[in-house]
Amino acid sequence: MSPHATADHFNNWPNDKGFDADSEQKDPVELPVTGKIPPYVAGTLYRTGPGKRTVDTEQGGSFKVDHWFDGFSQTHRFQLVATENADSPMRVYYNSRFSTDKLIEEVRKTGSGERLVFGQKQDPCKEAYKKVQSEYVPAPSEVNVGVTLSVNMPGLGALDGSSVADGRWNTSSGIKNLYAKTDYNIFKQLDPETMEPIGLASQGNFHPDLKGPLSASHARSDPKTGDVFNFNLGFEPLPTYRIFRVSAATGTTDILATFSAVPAYLHSLLITEDYVILCVWNSHLSPAKLQTGSFVDAMQPFDSSQPAKWYLVDRKTDKGLVATYDSAPFFSFHTINAWQEPSPNDPSKTDIVAEIATFENMEFVKSVYYERLISSSPEAKEYRKLRSEQAKSSLTRFRLPNIPTTPTEAAQPATVEWSEGKELSPELPTLNPKYTTQKHRYTYGIIDTNESTFFDGIMKFDSETKTFQTWKDRGHSPGEPIFVADPNGTNEDDGVLLSVVLNGPSGKSYLLCLDAHNLNELGRADVDGPVAFGFHGQHVPLRSGAPTGDY
Repeated sequence: MSPHATADHFNNWPNDKGFDADSEQKDPVELPVTGKIPPYVAGTLYRTGPGKRTVDTEQGGSFKVDHWFDGFSQTHRFQLVATENADSPMRVYYNSRFSTDKLIEEVRKTGSGERLVFGQKQDPCKEAYKKVQSEYVPAPSEVNVGVTLSVNMPGLGALDGSSVADGRWNTSSGIKNLYAKTDYNIFKQLDPETMEPIGLASQGNFHPDLKGPLSASHARSDPKTGDVFNFNLGFEPLPTYRIFRVSAATGTTDILATFSAVPAYLHSLLITEDYVILCVWNSHLSPAKLQTGSFVDAMQPFDSSQPAKWYLVDRKTDKGLVATYDSAPFFSFHTINAWQEPSPNDPSKTDIVAEIATFENMEFVKSVYYERLISSSPEAKEYRKLRSEQAKSSLTRFRLPNIPTTPTEAAQPATVEWSEGKELSPELPTLNPKYTTQKHRYTYGIIDTNESTFFDGIMKFDSETKTFQTWKDRGHSPGEPIFVADPNGTNEDDGVLLSVVLNGPSGKSYLLCLDAHNLNELGRADVDGPVAFGFHGQHVPLRSGAPTGDY
């Protein structure tokens, strides 16, 4: 833990090294480990997100990606191997690979990034999402897909290539397939060991009616059955959402509900034991502008006069859409968890409680253009104050009361029970995955305390006491913390957090292991170079083949 420092002290980080990794580590290398990572963490940690952002072109100039969400995707793999001697440190191996080689080569030759579609400046004569959905079938490395990762995704089959691990690796991991996902209706299959892109699929492989272009990067998986839930959004003839389930047991897909609603950019959704919850928050899209521009171009101005709309879909029977709720307007990327409980006003009724990382507007989308993130950029220094005032997030709990026993069309009001942590601006929230669909107490994430132009710490939030614990190290920028549960633990926070952190002064990254009870450091594995700031990851415990997070 480091003492508090002023924002002015951090005017030189993070630098380019955190956002423009120009190399990959195809051959696994063993990393030096300090401290003690618990043996139960043994397994594989995958990380994905943007790596490279600059390409030298044949024309003699340099092409630069504009928006953090559009950086050329790179996948990272940390193999954690427990030693026979309990007193010896964990052995950690690292390898990485770009998954967009052909796309990068296309940019090198043409100097154009028209396939980058979230925030990249677009030629108005081009059609953005149809570049991904067109009849032309691109090679896997031509498509920039790398926001979330799914391990053993049901309905898409096992690895169909031949990849033989050498003796250092866990050959009994149970990893049958690895897919990268984004908010478009497309999946990229990766080799689980080399991360080489080997195939493409879409939600149409699940069901022929799932042909709309948009979906959520974060599907939800049932912690007991492994069934996966998501939505598909199409625009013709009317904007239509289809909520579906992919069975882990059979690989078959059922469409649970189909309804028309305002099209929106929705990065995630929620499930409880009996319901799928799709909240159409205030990130409304113009389908016409999406065809001729980027996601950012297509996003309508935030309208605080319109409520956020919640759609409740039955997932246990054939009732379909059973209820809608209206709440105060907000924007979000990441849902946290939801569960059912007796209504405090009438125990014979059932309420849904949902927790989400919320924003009061959509300014954060604009705040993560690279020129506003890299500390050496004059625009980043100028923008820092605006970001601290207008792009802050909070952890918010909503209540959807009195679930109807029969479907109803009349919208009910949803209420905000509390909203906490705006001073820390928590994001990339995670929890102990065993508590998905159950009431949980602890939420983990990264924080932005305005001591840099990026995230600068890790937090643990206690929803019972409304208190935060934080981990910070001066000049160090952490990524999403992933919770790995202690298999012998009895408490919700018995486990550790794994986060990839960039040491700003050295320009090198390390895999950090924190005690989830108190955020004390247990150990770390040092990478001999930077691991570019990514988005999300999955930890696969040794021999289980089951990831410790959402799909």
